[in-house]
Amino acid sequence: MERVSRLRLGLPNEKQKLFLQSRKKYIAFGGARGGGKSWAVRTKAVLLALRYGGIRLLLVRRTYQELESNHIRFLRQTLAGIAEYRSGTRQFLFPNGSVLDFGYCACDGDMDRYQGAEYDVIFLDEATQLREEWMRQFAACVRGVNDFPKRIYYTCNPGGPGHGYIKRLFIDRRFHAGEDPADYEFIPARVTDNKALLKKQPDYLRQLEALPKKLRQAWLEGKWDIYEGQFFQEFTDDPAHYRDRKFTHVIEPFDIPREWRVYRSYDFGYAKPFSCAWWAVDFDGCIYRILELYGCTETPNEGVRWTPEKQFAKIREIEQTHPWLKGRHIDGVADPAIWDTSRGESIYETALAHRVYFTKGDNRRIPGWMQLHYRMAFDEEGYAQLYVFKGCRAFIRTIPELQFSDTDPEDLDTRQEDHVADESRYFCMSRPIRPVRKGEDLLPADDPLNMRTGG
Repeated sequence: MERVSRLRLGLPNEKQKLFLQSRKKYIAFGGARGGGKSWAVRTKAVLLALRYGGIRLLLVRRTYQELESNHIRFLRQTLAGIAEYRSGTRQFLFPNGSVLDFGYCACDGDMDRYQGAEYDVIFLDEATQLREEWMRQFAACVRGVNDFPKRIYYTCNPGGPGHGYIKRLFIDRRFHAGEDPADYEFIPARVTDNKALLKKQPDYLRQLEALPKKLRQAWLEGKWDIYEGQFFQEFTDDPAHYRDRKFTHVIEPFDIPREWRVYRSYDFGYAKPFSCAWWAVDFDGCIYRILELYGCTETPNEGVRWTPEKQFAKIREIEQTHPWLKGRHIDGVADPAIWDTSRGESIYETALAHRVYFTKGDNRRIPGWMQLHYRMAFDEEGYAQLYVFKGCRAFIRTIPELQFSDTDPEDLDTRQEDHVADESRYFCMSRPIRPVRKGEDLLPADDPLNMRTGG
């Protein structure tokens, strides 16, 4: 008791207090820059270690350098004379038998050291910088037969490889089988909640306010639809404009005029998802993603393992029965890889057997991405040249989550769930346009008459 009485942790702000008091199994804290996440994590770890003798805790960041600069150096001061720090094993040992370990994970190989490990509580600090599969593996380490609370704490900002996973659970609250909504709580925190930081760095708020609009929305306002590193920063999903179609790419469905042409785009997948979409083209060349078939399990980027035979049978069935497609001649575009015959009958030959026709798509990556950028750009009145019906959930989920490649600044990271993006760029490359300049109409890059008639 004498040692504990010397502990000085400081006082929490209101949002930090909610984080410290929460008793949910999964608690996420943050959403914007400067919300006081690091202090909250350190403080919660110390309080739990002191409250429950013999408990084992793990605090994780992406790299050891981040652990050292954001946590260990502070805790060595705070816990001096209270807990023993062992640098060789990177852990604090408390007199009551509790242990606070520090871990990092920047690649798949780093996860190997946690196989078979058991913890009562895990803190994933800056969780969105970790990949979803890593977070799931850490969650599997939270187990044991003792009576200690089993919890996982996440601190997070929008952006990073784990953005989609954290957003699904804590922001959108879209739960899969086995996930109990009652176990999850999100506590939003912004820099304006952190009075201590604003007192110490009064210019920090002004720095955030001076950022470009979309980065400001992510870092200052904590919006999860736009963030640093997002590949398609133009993409906007604003329900307030679903009907007037201004400054949003997601819109309410409508009946497709029979005079409009409808096309199909396709990207094959088996162990990874396959993606098929149907697009309507109006008389001005604007494209509408009206329907999609996405072969993904409840686990992101995991394919349903349908054979080509089953995929094209389903595509044919949809085109024969759906009121937007029934009775129409539908041309398609697909990745040229489906014409490969090196392993026997090509995937394209299977499509032909089901009367599902494709032409070879132009699969150049950078020009394809630029066509999507051009299409998503809003003109001065707030209108785009690409819209998505709100029922196209795969597009709406995966496109905002894609990030830039670490090695090619013009490309996206191919380790992500990019199948919808690939299939969409094949279609856009089949109808290329050039970007709008002030005072100009949006014209196709090759054939204005073809674009204007939608043919």
